[in-house]
This record gives sequence, C-alpha cells and structure tokens, in this order.
Amino acid sequence: MCDLSVTLSGVTLQNPVVPASGCFGFGYGMSEFYDIDILGSISFKGTTRDARFGNPLPRVAECSSGLINSVGLQNPGIDAVIADELPKMREVFHQPIIANISGFSIDEYVECCEKIDREDQVAIIELNVSCPNVHGGGMSFGTCGESVAEVVKEVKKVITKPLYVKLTPNVTDIVSIGRSAVEAGADGLCLINTLLGMRIDLKTRRPVVANRMGGFSGPAVFPVAVRMVNQVAHSCGVPVIGCGGVSTAADVIEMMMAGATAVEVGAANLVNPYACKEIVENLPAEMRRLGINSLSEIIGIV
Repeated sequence: MCDLSVTLSGVTLQNPVVPASGCFGFGYGMSEFYDIDILGSISFKGTTRDARFGNPLPRVAECSSGLINSVGLQNPGIDAVIADELPKMREVFHQPIIANISGFSIDEYVECCEKIDREDQVAIIELNVSCPNVHGGGMSFGTCGESVAEVVKEVKKVITKPLYVKLTPNVTDIVSIGRSAVEAGADGLCLINTLLGMRIDLKTRRPVVANRMGGFSGPAVFPVAVRMVNQVAHSCGVPVIGCGGVSTAADVIEMMMAGATAVEVGAANLVNPYACKEIVENLPAEMRRLGINSLSEIIGIV
C-alpha cells in the first residue's frame, strides 16, 4: 500500500496534490466534473481586500508549451469570500484549505490575513507577494527582500495559522528572498509563481495581452521551477510547496525529490479540467514503478 500523505507545518494532507490559486476558482465549480475531495488541498483564488474586476481583455495568450495570463486578481473581495465562497466550498470539499491572500499595501495584507485566519476551514495562509506595492513605487513586494520581510512580520503579528509565502521567480536570487521571508517568520515557502512573458500579434503588431505582459506558466517553466525549489528547499530550512509547469504524476515526484513537500498544479487545470484527478489516481502506480513506498521518503533527496 503506497502512502501518499504529507505534512505541512503540522497540517496533514492525504496526498500532495493541490490545485494552484487562480486555476481552480474556489473548487465548487470543479466539483461538477469529479469528487474534489480526492485532492490534498486547494489553494483558492487570490483574494484582496476589495472586489476586483481584474485587467482589461484580452487576458490570455497561448504559447507552444504554456500560456501567458494577466487576469489581474479578479475576485469578490475578502468579506464576500468569507461570507459566500467558503461556505459553498465546504459543502463539497472537506480537506484542509489554503487561503491565497494578495494585497497592494502592508495594511491590506494584514487586514485580509487577520480576517481569513479566523475561519475554521482555512488551515494555511499563502501570501502572494507578487503584487505591486502601491506605497513602494509600484515594484512587486516579492522582488525585494526587505519588502517581503516587512509584510511577513506584520502579518505574523495577527495570525495563528501557518504562513507560506509564494515567491516570484522574477528576481536575481530567489534564495535570498526566501531567506528574508523565513527570517521574518514565514513557516514555509511556495514557489514558483509565474515568469513574466509577452506575445505579439504579427497582424495587428500589438501585444496579444491588453496589459502587454503577463505571467508565463505551463510545462515550459517546469525545469526552472524544479531548480528553484531545489535551491530554496536546501537553503531555507522550512517546508516548500513546489509549483510551476506540473502536469503529471511523474512531475509531482520529481518536484518532491527536488525538495517540495506538496505540489501545486496550475495551468494544467486550464487545459484539462481532470488534470489533478488524473495525477492523484496515477501517483500510486508511478510510486510502485519507481519503488517508492511513501512519498515522505523522497522529499529533498536530490
């Protein structure tokens, strides 16, 4: 019998497969396709203080081995998520939930995290620091170690649940950013968020995405994600959730060997709604093929 269970900062997941924020909504829509209770967890749609419509259309550009998106954190706002989305989610999903929180100022991060921390359904808070800091010249929080540390310190003051910081790969040294988060109190790290990309329509001679650039994800970024997960996992001393281009059970195992304790699946869900289901179902066979009895045995063996 294969043991698929993993533990993140005291939170046990029945398996390491977690749909990534923004690629699975709040889960209940996907429950029409299959029983989502088979998943280890769900990182729900990035949530901000106020409701956001998001960026102008078009927001998505296809690439040969992935896609570029610039959705712009479209969400109903933290109060609506707590009042409406979480109850709907809990009707169909009974595993631990990861709350992905975004913000454009430290005050916004603190307010949203403090509110979501009170919710029994939420087991882990995932802090998206890839947002532009409106009080810091518009530069992403996640590209500056000092900014990451500042927001982590303030959020940790108001929460009781484990805090995982989702790191952007659009930096020179992701290890130093990870260390800044951990030294400030982060319980774990999640990486990678999307790489910055762009496509041009040759006929119109204009960017395909209205916002010009967007987040590049999909199979093409997988080797970059594996490398960064490996570096951070062996340098920062906290559990890591790996993500970036994961689309198969073999990818999950490779990411875990690199150092990930759990693995988020993002763009694959947009291509195939059954991606996570198929990964969960295929994991035991892949483990037997590789002689793995328990996934916890392979975390960070490379």
